Amino acid sequence: MKRRPLVGVTACRRQLDPHPFNIVGQKYIDGVVSGADAMPMVIPPLAERLDTETLLNALDGIVLTGSPSNIEPHRYGGSERDSVPPHDPLRDATTLDLLRNAVERSVPLLAICRGCQEVNVAYGGTLHAQLQHVEGLVEHKEDDSQPLDEQYAPAHDIELAPDGVLAGFADSTSVAVNSLHTQGVAKLGHGLAIEARAPDGLVEAFRVADSPAFSLAVQWHPEWKVTENPFYHAIFQAFGKACSERMRSRV
Repeated sequence: MKRRPLVGVTACRRQLDPHPFNIVGQKYIDGVVSGADAMPMVIPPLAERLDTETLLNALDGIVLTGSPSNIEPHRYGGSERDSVPPHDPLRDATTLDLLRNAVERSVPLLAICRGCQEVNVAYGGTLHAQLQHVEGLVEHKEDDSQPLDEQYAPAHDIELAPDGVLAGFADSTSVAVNSLHTQGVAKLGHGLAIEARAPDGLVEAFRVADSPAFSLAVQWHPEWKVTENPFYHAIFQAFGKACSERMRSRV
């Protein structure tokens, strides 16, 4: 059996009475296995107890997952009125430090939805707490009363930056993507380069500009039925290729 790269997948802390659990959505696991052709390893939100050095020495890539929770506003200079629960302070304390260390060590990074927002915050950016309340922006949240296939169906187009990584995965300058988020980028973080925007101007994707490795953050969910959507699949394939290259370079 061929060796596959090992990809860390960030988990959330969730209270399932009466015990706390570390959980991650199955769709992210499927994205790593089927989309990136890699093996997933769940990263628990241990905050300061996480041994980042040992972890990054073992991993060939990291996926920052989406989550029902939002980043605590104090992490990006927001006020208490910007607080939109649920929050997950242990995840915040884990991922914001971990992702910067990963980029510095040339560990390939793919950040999705909340993960995308984590990258922006880690690099000094800010977030809109509720997009539907921002003048000029529209609501990007799904209708959770609908079946999952409708919630994750294409919701709007994104315009791809002509010189970006994503442009190489599409046959045109715009692509339809799903949209399942309440918050989004307000001020882009330092050293981040825009990859795509929504029709209302909201930043939908960016990369860490000076990263020597694959470092891409997207606001939509490319992990959803990843092999059925060529654009989504191409994102995971490129990430998986970068992880495989790191794995081979360390053998």
